[in-house]
Order: sequence, then C-alpha cells, then structure tokens
Amino acid sequence: MTGRKIVLPVLILLFSSSSVFCQTEALKNVVNGLAFYKQKKDLKYLANAKKSVDSLVTTRADSADVEKSVYRAIVYSSILYIDSLNKLNQPAKLFTQTTDLVDKLSASRKIYRYQPEMDYAKHCLANVYIRKAFVYMKSSDFINALQLFEAAQRYAPAFKPLNEYIAYSHNKLGNSQLAAKYYANLVANDSTKAEYVQAASNTYKLLGDTASALSIIKKGRKLLPNDKMLLLDEANIYSNRKDYRSLTPLLPALLDINSNNADIAFVAAVCYDNLDQYDKAESLYLHSIELNSSAYDPIFNLGLLYFKESEVKKERGNSPNKTRAAQWLEKANEISPNDANCLHLLQLLYAQAGNQDQYNKVNNKLKQLTNQ
Repeated sequence: MTGRKIVLPVLILLFSSSSVFCQTEALKNVVNGLAFYKQKKDLKYLANAKKSVDSLVTTRADSADVEKSVYRAIVYSSILYIDSLNKLNQPAKLFTQTTDLVDKLSASRKIYRYQPEMDYAKHCLANVYIRKAFVYMKSSDFINALQLFEAAQRYAPAFKPLNEYIAYSHNKLGNSQLAAKYYANLVANDSTKAEYVQAASNTYKLLGDTASALSIIKKGRKLLPNDKMLLLDEANIYSNRKDYRSLTPLLPALLDINSNNADIAFVAAVCYDNLDQYDKAESLYLHSIELNSSAYDPIFNLGLLYFKESEVKKERGNSPNKTRAAQWLEKANEISPNDANCLHLLQLLYAQAGNQDQYNKVNNKLKQLTNQ
C-alpha cells in the first residue's frame, strides 16, 4: 500500500476439498482419491486420483464428456495448488492444460450443473497464480507480479485482497490512477479496512486530486465511524484547504481523542481563530503552549489574537489586550528573533504604547534584516 509496507498473508485454499461432489460409478475412484487425500494428507492419493481420471479419457467422446472434464479440472487444479513443490513430478505443461480446460468448461452451456466444482477448480488456480505472483513480488518484478494477480482475479473475482495486491503493484509501477481505482474498489462495504481507505486517499493526494481523496475518506468514515486515523485524515484535508467551517464539526471528537497533542490543539485554535471565535481559540492556543512551550507558531498566534481583539474593540494605549499581545509576541521573538512578521507587530504595538526605546530596538533590528 502507498506509504506503508503490506503484509503478504499466508494463502489458504478458498474452497476446501469435499466428498459432496456428485459422483457416478465411473468417477468413484477419482472421488475416493480426493477424499482419502483430505483424510490422510498424503500426495499419493492425489496421484491415484489423477491416474483414475486420466484413464477415463481415452477417446474424443470422453474429452467431450463435461462431467469427466470437470473432474479432470478438479484433480489437476488440486495437484497444482497442493503440490507446490511438484513432488509428484508433474510436467510443466499441466498448468496450461488445466487453465485451458477450465476456460473451455466455463464456456460450456451445461456447466451450470457443476458450479461448486468449477468454483473449487478456479479458486485453486487463482491461488496458484497468487503464489507465483508473490515470487515475482519478492524480487520487485512488479510487471510479472501484476500480470499474475490479474490472471488470478479472472478466476476469483470476489476475492477482495486481489484488489489490494493489484493496486500495490500498480502503485509500484507508477500507475497511480489505476492504483487509486483498485484501492477505491476495496472501500465498498462494512468489511473494508481503514488501511484501504488511507491507501486510496493517499494515492489520490499524490495525483493532486484532493476532492477524490476527501470523498473516499468520507465514504470510509461512514463505514468505520470510530476510526481515529480517518477522522484525522479528513481534518487534515480541511485544515490544508483552510476550509474551517467544514473542519469545525470534527474538532470536539478530534480534541477528545488527542487531548495531549499540541499540534492538534494548535490546528483547532487556528480554526476557531479564523472563524472569529476568539475565546475558544485563546483557550486552545494556551493548551498547545502548555503541551509544547518551545513551539513558535502558537505563541505568535496567541499574541496576534490579542492584537486583533484590541483592534476589533478599538482599544487605545496600554489596554489589557495590547499588553498581552506584546508579552506573547516578545516570547515569540525570543524563539525566532529574525521573524519579520513578529517584529513588525511589536514595532506597531510599541509605537501605539509610546515605548520609544523598544520601538527603536525593533526598528534597528528590521533594518539589519533588510540589509542582510
């Protein structure tokens, strides 16, 4: 996934071998071989099943028999999936033979009678493709990995993790639009994961499409309303856009979850500050400073807040707001002595207060900065 390492899960058989498959007398030995393997976990039973099913296909009529072909597909796909080390010494062409057989059967008009059996064979093949794809993935060959993941998806379209693997491969290959599409497909129902939402959102952000990023986060939050990271992601988008009215409803929950986070307290303060809710902004700037007293921005902003209040109220002389503004701006100046914005505000406050000595000091400092 974008920005984080994905954990490749252990592959499991998507459709367990079962003795519930229909069986005729001719196919009894084949079914018994599969059943014995399920019980004993001994590959010799799969080998016996293959010998039995192959012995039933000796003529063109046998090859055209749908039921016999279905059981060939079951046995062959089982061997391909289970015998990953090829201890049965099957020829390399077995894989192609099996995929061709399954594809041919899928096009048959009679195949609807064997849907569970076909699903089983397809899921086995899908897992084989996935296993092969992971080999390429480990060597960072994402071109071949992608082709195999896409092939797997043809056989198991409902297997959701494939969207993640395909998206991850597209992302590694620089196909951001396609990666975003596949990640977005994962955000569809209650079984989705927050990491899918974040991956889709981050990919859209890389494309500069913040509207789609926001849309996918909103969709994800409806499905995962208690996820803290998605709440923070949505808040960050509004904050970066300076969309403070949209950010405001998120702040109570955001602050409750992150009560000791100085940065979030600052973001909330800036939001309320820009909406002229000065009391809330003041409280949160102070809280942010309490949590991190060395941060410049909340200290400067608090001084600026008091200055703005004094201007709104048209205060003159050494009013309480102007005094507080000067005190906090002086603290900010101690942290960042060369910040021109802070110096200009201090210059203005000292001029209004008639503090000529301090005014001259700041004025000289600004001249030095200009001449540098």
